[in-house]
Amino acid sequence: MDEITALELKQRLAHGHKLQLLDVREPSEFEICNLGGDLIPLGELPKQTDRIRRDVPVVVICHHGFRSAQAINFLAQRFGFENLLNLKGGIHAWATQVDPDMAIY
Repeated sequence: MDEITALELKQRLAHGHKLQLLDVREPSEFEICNLGGDLIPLGELPKQTDRIRRDVPVVVICHHGFRSAQAINFLAQRFGFENLLNLKGGIHAWATQVDPDMAIY
């Protein structure tokens, strides 16, 4: 599984790289802190795969990187996605390494 660190994601975003952010946490978690992008909770993925792009890298985000890894395995195996990157350490890594003002839970 391909991964991207919080610092690498920050650089890609700063340089205007085309990508999609896909957050697979629950809405209540997304409200606490998020990077924007598309919220599709893990349990909703099978019904909403049409919202996931195939033409750009898709960075999959969760709290610590475990649910996003599950999501990537599911999407790759069931739907043939090959453009998915796991945010290593999840939104928690972003908050601790990139944005210290972001809420942590």
